[in-house]
Amino acid sequence: MMTQGRMAVLLVIAILCIDQVVKIWVKTSMELSESIRITSWFYINFIENNGMAYGMQIGSKLALSLFRVVAIVFLIYYIWQQVHKSDTKWGYVVCLSMILAGAAGNLIDCMFYGLCFDASTYSHVSQYVGLGNGYAPFLMGKVVDMFYFPIIDTTYPSWFPFWGGERFIFFSPVFNFADSAISVGVVALLLFYRKEISQISTSKEVTAEKES
Repeated sequence: MMTQGRMAVLLVIAILCIDQVVKIWVKTSMELSESIRITSWFYINFIENNGMAYGMQIGSKLALSLFRVVAIVFLIYYIWQQVHKSDTKWGYVVCLSMILAGAAGNLIDCMFYGLCFDASTYSHVSQYVGLGNGYAPFLMGKVVDMFYFPIIDTTYPSWFPFWGGERFIFFSPVFNFADSAISVGVVALLLFYRKEISQISTSKEVTAEKES
């Protein structure tokens, strides 16, 4: 039980450290949209976004940041419950911890990057300017993304319906280490721990019935 708790804490700290080290290095070393080629299918491509994982945007920036805070608080409470159960599988705790760490990693960007750094531009590398002197207020900072994997970069043949002659890239999203942790955690939950996920909704229904 306590071993799972320590494992969860260490995993979250490790993911956060890797995520923030990479982001801060990119933020303070590269101009916006600057790209470093590692291989033909892997680039470090610096972009920033206001949205969720892989650059998606849903609703306002402030609402999204507040949603992250609520989700993180819920995850911390839920993981705390799970590690105090004798029958909880360690892999389930690992998946939840990865999702928690990924969400927290992107929230750190929103909370502090706008406060501490000046704005990255296409001709200026951002610098640390001191707390409160940055480009955006608390919770309004942009999320740093950098990993780009154009595994397939080709052109649709001219005879292809609708998109003939247009460029096709797989995989086109630019993401960060925190996004990866969230994605791996969610996919692993869906593949291996559907029973545990279903028990969440079942327990909520039982609680609602008791309250009514």
